[in-house]
Amino acid sequence: MSVLKEALYALILIVGPIFISSASADFLQDSKLNLGMRNFYINSDFREGHTGPSKAEEWAQGVRLRYQSGFTDGRLGMGLDAIGLQGLTLDSGRGRHQGSTVLNSEGDRAADQWSHLGLSLKLKTSATELHLGTQMPNLPVLVYSDTRPLPQTYQGAILTSREIDGLTLISGKLTQAVGRASSDSTGMAVTGGQQQSNDFRFVGFDYKPRNDLLLQLYQSSLDDYYRQQFVGAIHTWKLADGRSLKTDLRYFRTRGEGANASGTPGYQVAGFTPGGDGVIDNDTWSLTFNYANRGHGVLLGYQQVSDDSNFVQPNQGTLVGGVGAGGASSYLTTERILSNFGRAGQATGIIQYGYDFAASGLPGLGLIFNHQNSSAIKTLRDGDRRERETDLILNYVIQSGPASGLAITLMQGWLRSEVVPDQDQVRLVLNYNLSLF
Repeated sequence: MSVLKEALYALILIVGPIFISSASADFLQDSKLNLGMRNFYINSDFREGHTGPSKAEEWAQGVRLRYQSGFTDGRLGMGLDAIGLQGLTLDSGRGRHQGSTVLNSEGDRAADQWSHLGLSLKLKTSATELHLGTQMPNLPVLVYSDTRPLPQTYQGAILTSREIDGLTLISGKLTQAVGRASSDSTGMAVTGGQQQSNDFRFVGFDYKPRNDLLLQLYQSSLDDYYRQQFVGAIHTWKLADGRSLKTDLRYFRTRGEGANASGTPGYQVAGFTPGGDGVIDNDTWSLTFNYANRGHGVLLGYQQVSDDSNFVQPNQGTLVGGVGAGGASSYLTTERILSNFGRAGQATGIIQYGYDFAASGLPGLGLIFNHQNSSAIKTLRDGDRRERETDLILNYVIQSGPASGLAITLMQGWLRSEVVPDQDQVRLVLNYNLSLF
C-alpha cells in the first residue's frame, strides 16, 4: 500500500466522524451513488508480419461503483469520493490473450478477475476545490484512458479554481497510475521507457472570453522524461438554420529532460530519433474544421508531427513489472481505435462524417465514419513510411422500456501500416449506468 493511500485512509478515519456529527444537509443530500456496467468484446485480426498469434479474442465484464458526496457546511467544506472497480473475464484463453491491455494476465493466460478501490478526499472553499487521492484527469496534457472494460486511474492531488467568470485554473501533481487491466499501481513513463517516474506535474487554464471561444494554455512535466507546453483554441461559429462551423487548433511542444535528455538507459522514447539516442524532441500541431448541419457533421483536418521523435504523454505500457498497465490515451486530434498517428515525421490528413439519426426521427442512433491517411513516418532503416486507418462506429441508446439507457456500440477498425502489423479489429461494447441515489 502506498504512503498516499495510508495517509488517506487515516484521514478518512479522522474526518468521518466529523461528517456524521456535522449532519450536513449538503453533504448527505448532494451525495450520488452510481453503478456502471460495461460488457466488452474485442476481436483483433493481425493480418501480416505479427510475430505472435494471428488473432486475439476476449470478452469481459467491467463493474464500476462510484460514490460522490456533497460538501459539509462552513467556509471550508469537506467531502469524500470513492470508486470501486471490478473486472471479470468471461471468455479468453491461451493463444487468444495478447498481453494485458484488455484483461489482466496470469502468465500466458488471462486472469479470472482484477479489481481496484480508489478514494479521494476533497476540500472546497468558494469556487476552489482540492482533490487528494484517486484522479481521472481529462486534460490536454493528460487524458485518462477509458477504452477498455475498466478505466485507468491516477493517484495524486489536483487543485481547480473557478473564482473568475469564464476562467478555470488547474494544477496538480500525480505520483502513480493504475492501468486499465490492473489491480496494482505503478509509476509513469513514455512509450518505450522502462524506468518509473513518480512525479508528473501540470498547470494550466481554460479561458472562455465568450460562449463561442475557448482558449487553453498548459505546461506539464514527467520527471526524468520530458517537459511539455500546450496551446489550444476552439471556436464555434453559429450559422443560421441549425448550422455551425467548429475550428480546433492544437499545438504541443515537448522536450526531453533529466535522464532522457542525457540518454540514460531505460528512459529512452520508442520510435525514431536521430542517431537512435531515444531523446524526446517533438513539435506536433493540428487543425480541424467541423461543419454541422441538422444531424450531419463533416470534419476535415490535418496533423503534423516533427521529425526528431514521437509525440509523447504518460504511458505505463513498457514499464518493468507494469502488469496490466498497457495502453494510454492522448489529446491528439488523430487519436483513433488502433493508432494515434503520433510517430516522428507523420503527416496525417483527416476526413470524418457523422450523422445523428434524431434528425430523421430516430433518437439515440448515431453513426461515425473516419478515415486518416498519413505519410513521411521516419524510420531508422529505410526511409519514410505510410500508415492509414479507417473506422466505423455505430451507437444506439435505448430510449424507453426496461432497458432504457442501455448504450450499444459497435466499432470496426482497419489499420494498414508500413510501421506496425496490419490489423482489423471489431469491438462490441454495452454500457449501462444506474443511479442508485
